Amino acid sequence: MSRNFYYIFIFLGVFLVTFEAEAGNPDRQGEAGASELLMNPWARSSGVHSIGTSFVSGLESMRVNVAGLGRIKSGEIAYSNARLFEGSGMGMNALGFGYRIKKNSVLGITFTSLDFGEIPVTTVNLPEGTGGFLNPSFFNLAVGYAYTYENKISVGVLFRGISQAIQDVSSFGFGIDAGVQYVSGEKDNFKLGITLSNIGSPMRFGGEGLSFQGPNTDPAGGTTYNLTYNARSAQFELPSMLNLGVSYDFYFGEKMYLRSIANFTSNAFSRDQLGAGVEFSLFDKVVLRGAYKYDLGSENDAVKNVYTGFAAGISVQTHLDKSKKNNIGIDYAYRTTSPFKGTHNLGLRYNF
Repeated sequence: MSRNFYYIFIFLGVFLVTFEAEAGNPDRQGEAGASELLMNPWARSSGVHSIGTSFVSGLESMRVNVAGLGRIKSGEIAYSNARLFEGSGMGMNALGFGYRIKKNSVLGITFTSLDFGEIPVTTVNLPEGTGGFLNPSFFNLAVGYAYTYENKISVGVLFRGISQAIQDVSSFGFGIDAGVQYVSGEKDNFKLGITLSNIGSPMRFGGEGLSFQGPNTDPAGGTTYNLTYNARSAQFELPSMLNLGVSYDFYFGEKMYLRSIANFTSNAFSRDQLGAGVEFSLFDKVVLRGAYKYDLGSENDAVKNVYTGFAAGISVQTHLDKSKKNNIGIDYAYRTTSPFKGTHNLGLRYNF
């Protein structure tokens, strides 16, 4: 066994021990918050239901496996929009920039925001609405770093600031992701990926919105007056998860290949998942992809996952000059849901 495989197994062992310490038990399922960290706004990785742990590259890797950030050739700028659960009015936007700062080192930054659409303000006296609308502000800012060793092993770490706010109530926390990718084979056919995501500080909502007026419980001298009370909200954990993925590329000539994909996701606060998919690349111009992801043990669940398991996507990309250093690509993905009419992702990226 090569030395590189020993590195992978050591890294995996550290991940498993860390995750076991953080994960808890099945009784805690459904108790995590900040669920937007599990939503993927990027189109390429969404086309395979975010199971590309082993091969994801570029800025999208900062959502799936930050180690893939090290595969950026020079620099990348990307934007993506997701129309979440078509018909719900929800959306998600992501903007990112990545740049190779040294021969083997890449630094990236992404900004992601969640749009809840128009939420009318209602009161007890005006149940039909006051005419105003709530405007929740849910966003996160991530900074990632990846290092590639001998073009075989990429390791990465990411720090994410998470903000949630609505009117006079807000919460803020930090999360950390870490990942590794290993490639082998004559044409780097075999790929292995491991990532641990959303490990961080508990979050808690606070602010003036949780204060209320109430009578003094012990009136002095028989005088009754109101006091301002502050309700303490319960803290919540981030939705941590561990992903293990493998893939293998079957080449047909020099510029065509079929990639087979398999992935296992261990969720600390929801059911574990298995995923499988394929990608077909044609002359590095068009990429077709599809996948299916299944929630283990969900057969008897009264409430099912909104995603029914199927995902598909397409990428079209072209070179802007003869040197092939400057490329532009458009990506689209669709994921089936029940209810609603699916989730659509559309992205644009520029590599230089």
